[in-house]
Amino acid sequence: MNPFSIDSAKALEEVAAFSRKLADGVQAVAGIGEVEVGCSAKDAVYSEDKLTLYRYKPLAPDAGFAPVLLCYALVNRPYMVDLQHDRSLVRGLLERGLDVYLIDWGYPDGADRFLEIDDYVNGYLDRCVEQVRKASGRDAINLLGVCQGGTFSLCYTALHPEKVSNLITMVTPVDFQTPENLLSKWARHIDVDRMVDVMGNISGELLNMTFLSLMPFRLTSQKYVALADIIDDSTQLENFIRMEKWIFDSPDQAGETFRQFIKWMFQENRLMQGTLELGGRRVDLSTIQCPVFNIYATQDHLVPPSASMPLESLVGTKDYSVFAFPGGHIGIYVSGRARQVPQAIGDWLAARG
Repeated sequence: MNPFSIDSAKALEEVAAFSRKLADGVQAVAGIGEVEVGCSAKDAVYSEDKLTLYRYKPLAPDAGFAPVLLCYALVNRPYMVDLQHDRSLVRGLLERGLDVYLIDWGYPDGADRFLEIDDYVNGYLDRCVEQVRKASGRDAINLLGVCQGGTFSLCYTALHPEKVSNLITMVTPVDFQTPENLLSKWARHIDVDRMVDVMGNISGELLNMTFLSLMPFRLTSQKYVALADIIDDSTQLENFIRMEKWIFDSPDQAGETFRQFIKWMFQENRLMQGTLELGGRRVDLSTIQCPVFNIYATQDHLVPPSASMPLESLVGTKDYSVFAFPGGHIGIYVSGRARQVPQAIGDWLAARG
């Protein structure tokens, strides 16, 4: 008997059963309708152009720490940090008595075409920090930067060290040219000048397709095949749809900021080399003397550990800590182990008063 032979009748039966299950799934998905994203209550406390600064309502007695300002990346929507009640970075921090603010960069349009990185770091981010300082009566706040927002936060802290009490970076790239960096392999070889000159703002849909193409089977076909296993579980199905909504909710990118970020970071690696300048000042990471907590994901395909770990050798502080999260770039927010992150942040801040 050939061990590699296939029972054609059984195979056809399995395919038919799978097809029926998928058909039922389509009806189940349609029946769910619109899902809610961003589970924690918040108030808009400042707005400017497309930007909105939110302050979350407390969930526990005040722990007495300086407020935490979350600076998210430009390339996706920030509600990933508060996607659902049981897996929310924001909620985990609130439950520990922290005062949490979040910058929502909004959706850039043609009016934002010529915004530069300096406008985001020394402009928008600085004015948000000033709002939080004023509201709290504190000279310095805690800054938590996520991915590209972490890179912006590093730049900001280097240029305005007196305004940051503690710096937390999550899945934040510092060395943009490590061999494991799949995104770098794409970004380092594109003609970004021609791309921006022709397109102006860069389509969020285009960038989203680029991210998915880095791991096409895992991020497309495989996850939709796996969807069949949760069709009968309405809770898991809602979570899946909520994640899909976030993945495809991709803002366009201000053209000049995109040009600068690709050229200065990926192609010239200026942050790592110490040659980055913003607003006429060199971004010298050695001027960061406040405590730094660097959180990276061990299975991250967008910001591999090798891209984040060199931060220790660049900052000037002696109070440098690391948390290696056992998961990926998205799992650090929504996996079953994601609750480890706010706990680690809360413990780290508590140890520093």
